[in-house]
Amino acid sequence: MIFTPRHQPRFISQPAKSGLWLGLFTIAICFTHPLHAAPPAPRIATRVFFQDDDSRLLKWADLLLTTNELKLGPVSRVDGFPTLDGKRQSLVQMEAARGKILIGVRDDDDGHFQSGWALIDTGVDEEEHESHSHWDYVRPPRVLASVLDDKQGNPAHLYCYDEVFYLANDKLNGFTRLDPEGVTAATDPATVKSRAVFHAGGGGHITLAAIGGSVGYSTWIDREGINKGRVDVAALRSDGAGQVRYSLSLPAGGIHGATACQGKVFFAPSHGICWLTADTQLQTDPQQVKIHHLSLGKDGDNPRRTGAFTTFGSHVAFNSGAGSRAEVGFMDATKPAIQIHRVPINMAEGNRPTGLEIVQPRKGSPLAFVFHDHSADVSAPNRLSLIETDPNQDGDWTDAKVALETDVGPARGEGHAGHHSVTFDADRRRAIFTNPGDATLVVIALDERRPVATFQIGGVPSKVIAVGGRADSH
Repeated sequence: MIFTPRHQPRFISQPAKSGLWLGLFTIAICFTHPLHAAPPAPRIATRVFFQDDDSRLLKWADLLLTTNELKLGPVSRVDGFPTLDGKRQSLVQMEAARGKILIGVRDDDDGHFQSGWALIDTGVDEEEHESHSHWDYVRPPRVLASVLDDKQGNPAHLYCYDEVFYLANDKLNGFTRLDPEGVTAATDPATVKSRAVFHAGGGGHITLAAIGGSVGYSTWIDREGINKGRVDVAALRSDGAGQVRYSLSLPAGGIHGATACQGKVFFAPSHGICWLTADTQLQTDPQQVKIHHLSLGKDGDNPRRTGAFTTFGSHVAFNSGAGSRAEVGFMDATKPAIQIHRVPINMAEGNRPTGLEIVQPRKGSPLAFVFHDHSADVSAPNRLSLIETDPNQDGDWTDAKVALETDVGPARGEGHAGHHSVTFDADRRRAIFTNPGDATLVVIALDERRPVATFQIGGVPSKVIAVGGRADSH
């Protein structure tokens, strides 16, 4: 029985009762399963930072997971990032460690104008759980501290070893060591700056390798003269009081690359590659240090060389050559006698291999990404090669091979700037790379090896770093 608005009783026939129950059931279903339920809120997949070579700013955005697609959140300038002189200053390399990013700044007057660095809190917190991590995006990124003046020696190269930053101070013949451990979002700028300590070692256009937080190998760029092939071996100390213990001389000068892997140190002089066993105790007689040289052959009368290394696990990788003679080389640093396995990358004339980075997807072989890049005044195709470094997954990379080659957007190369750059989310689900020439950011699904999203972000996006993995749902 129900009541009318006048509260007059009336009887309901059986069919009417059935209709009533059906209506009530429908209402209940609507409450438990709304016909027009709001879609779940997007989850952050990773936080992306990229250098804009046009504005000379570091920018960021969150890559978002929605029900049906990936989206990119608003692109913003990192809060507190210094305004640079677009004609006189440029951003150089950057690296990430412990939820922080360090980025170098260079000027056009050997550091006499304003050069230095900035340390950024990414706003991403990692909580480790045995074999995986939880990621929380708890605050927007901001600059914790920056130093820009005429006393920083015009840095160019920046490295991260054992989650400690090393910034080369070229014109000061040394480097700055900055350990971000213990630095939090609440750490004041003065405390951050006090952690940036200078060490002598190297000269000109310095590259360096650090081993175990105890010893650094810092190079000189000289091709001739008394510092040709010179490498300074210095003690590393958190207070900066370490000193150069001794120096070595490589068989060739023009050193433009260095790295450390598996207790060995690798250098890239004007031809070939040199390596040696690290002196972690600083007790070796420098006259007894054995320097090994690996030839890369010649292009005509000119010896082949490389300019930089990429390390991944127990392997060291590098680019060499150009055009139809381009290649990527791999070295297993665990071997007592280092050998090079080369993978040819058939590039168009005018292209050189750049941006070499390696990732272990969630399944299958580690993948090496290498771009076919060129300067802005060269007409050549813009391509990306993917190399399976270990197709049979036995740990031996001598079977490495090119698995895929595809077109990408244009670069806008000018010297070291304006080239493609790739990074990977912490979950190893996605690769993210920049196309500086058309201001886009492209996301590739690593398992499927195909692009799944392209975003227009403006400016001239070049170097890119992703921090964090898929956010926990709360």
